[in-house]
Amino acid sequence: MIIGFTIVQGVYAALVGLVCVVLGLAGRKPNDLTVLSVAAIELLLVAQAVVAIVAPFAGNTPTGNPLEFWMYLISALIIPPLAIVWSLVERTRWSNVVLGAAAFAIAVMLWRMEQIWSVQLAG
Repeated sequence: MIIGFTIVQGVYAALVGLVCVVLGLAGRKPNDLTVLSVAAIELLLVAQAVVAIVAPFAGNTPTGNPLEFWMYLISALIIPPLAIVWSLVERTRWSNVVLGAAAFAIAVMLWRMEQIWSVQLAG
């Protein structure tokens, strides 16, 4: 993984989470801003998956358990589409809060993936 890309993704996901939760608690229903922001998180996660596939061939191998890393990444790839579907099916203010919770979860999962990739020792 590339630390700079991961940090940008994590900060973006945290900001999206904050915006979605604030708008949800303010009584706003899901709109293009919130739904498309979470969709952008998904696109960044797909790019992260491509980086994770290519990185070992470029000499950037994970130091932690690759299976654990890939389970985090696959789980992270599933969360935004499910949150978006939720927000489109149940168009209430709480759907924005769900989008925000999903974005916060992704931010935390990205940092954990970075730890698995570059901090832990394989064993």
